[in-house]
Amino acid sequence: MSDEISNQYLTFSLRSERFAIAVAQVREILDLVPIIRVPQQPDFISGVINLRGKVLPVVDLSRKFGLAAAETSRDTCIVVLEFSDEEGRGEVGALVDAVHEVIVLTAEEIEPPPRLGIGLENGLIAGMGKTAQGLVILLNVDHILAAAECRLLHALPEVAATP
Repeated sequence: MSDEISNQYLTFSLRSERFAIAVAQVREILDLVPIIRVPQQPDFISGVINLRGKVLPVVDLSRKFGLAAAETSRDTCIVVLEFSDEEGRGEVGALVDAVHEVIVLTAEEIEPPPRLGIGLENGLIAGMGKTAQGLVILLNVDHILAAAECRLLHALPEVAATP
């Protein structure tokens, strides 16, 4: 991966907070489409969508991070992310309030994650980006979901496809 791509981050908002994800792990950005709820799933899993014939699980990042559930607006969208876990690579849709822009951060503009103590999931925050608009929380896509949750997402397409 070139340095130029590795320094690019897609910024988005959840409630009033700004977050960013490495562009290298973003596959595409979709307008909000109907999400089919799959029974007996955790609250943070909104359901699944049909993405060009492929069943794609969708996670509400607001709920996952303990915020109020996303309120849909014309800016609400689904960011398709690629993640890696012990079972290999997978894709998941992330429901976000709004996508803003791609920013470039140099190493000097990225601070290590804050040491907040209890309640901070290990590896979730990759760092804090310093921008002209203020701080942005850099997320580690591979750590957004715990191992058990990744297994659940890998199984969701099979559940959704069952008549």
